[in-house]
Amino acid sequence: MTQSTRTALVIGGGIAGPVAAMALHRAGIEAVVYEAHRDTADGIGGGLSIAPNGLNALAVLDADAVVGEVGVPMAGMVIQNATGRRLAEFGSPPGLPQMLFVWRPDLYRALYAEATRRGVRIEHGRRLVDITETADAVTAHFSDGTRASADVLVGADGLRSATRALLDPAAPRPRYTGLVSFGAQLAETGLAPTDDKMHMVFGKRAFLGYQVLDDGSGGWFVNLPHRAPLTAAEARQTSPERWLAVLREAFADDDRTPALSLLRRTAPEELLVVGPMEDLPSVPVWSRGRSVLVGDAAHAPSSSSGQGASLAVESAVQLARCLRDLPHPAAFGAYEQLRRSRVERVIAAGARTNRDKAAGPVGRLLRDLLMPLAMRFVKPERMAWQFDYRIDWDERVTAAPGTVPDPIKH
Repeated sequence: MTQSTRTALVIGGGIAGPVAAMALHRAGIEAVVYEAHRDTADGIGGGLSIAPNGLNALAVLDADAVVGEVGVPMAGMVIQNATGRRLAEFGSPPGLPQMLFVWRPDLYRALYAEATRRGVRIEHGRRLVDITETADAVTAHFSDGTRASADVLVGADGLRSATRALLDPAAPRPRYTGLVSFGAQLAETGLAPTDDKMHMVFGKRAFLGYQVLDDGSGGWFVNLPHRAPLTAAEARQTSPERWLAVLREAFADDDRTPALSLLRRTAPEELLVVGPMEDLPSVPVWSRGRSVLVGDAAHAPSSSSGQGASLAVESAVQLARCLRDLPHPAAFGAYEQLRRSRVERVIAAGARTNRDKAAGPVGRLLRDLLMPLAMRFVKPERMAWQFDYRIDWDERVTAAPGTVPDPIKH
């Protein structure tokens, strides 16, 4: 079969964009990344996990070692309540790569550097404002008056994707989960090492995650229930000093957890106000014409899922396989069939975790009673579906019947 897709425009230079470009390059498709911001995103974002399935997908691109250099191993997770009682403990299923905790700026720099090392061109200051098509190409129009054309366009521009809005003006907006996220990286936590395990504490009024390395350094994050929706910009209008006081108050009654100690060791300039936790339960239109969505633009779980970056990598690799083997209309249909049910299942699981984090007194009591029982009777293999996902790069992709997307309309 003669490959019909030779060139691609990738919109968005965050996490998904460089990975999508590397995957497309492996498929024999020349890809250029166009990023709206004029500068790189160094220093932006909090901590996140790369799950075994994400590492397996990166390994398809020979990029897993790059992430391993900036990540911290997570051998497992310890779930506790506000009294310090252990509710559950679990790790990755056997035979899979060990989960990693990584700070988003470090992940961004590593993937950006690896993509450019492989010859991917990344252009900054290119904010997408329109998409037009001819019979043979798709053209991206940018706010600075420039444009670029290729065989296909890949929207990897995140939760508030301009590409998604252009493909479907009625596309859903991000859903606020009722939680605001904070974090900090500390050179000295004052705590004993956690043996490569992330501790998750369901406090009475907020949720804490923390991990301490062998040298005493580490990091923490907090998900704080906040009824009224607010944007990241609005959250950052409150001073770090004030937010730290709010967080200390939220954990004032949780004196058997290290929350207050970690917060007191956090200087205002160290506090990361990440902002509202949001998700996209389902995006009806993933592709139209010669354009398609990938990563958070198509499927955005909340950070509670621990799967946002990993799902984005999986989708980038699967999309590249589909475009390698099929003409773009059939490729987009096959890609969506491969991905939609899995990512929406992960998003739903993350939403359930968010509800536990924002539980009231009765909900907390039920959670603390039922979680140990649930973990005792749930077999590990039933929880492995998120982590043991593997992609066979060499397997040929066949067209999904009846899944050819609608043409784009202008």
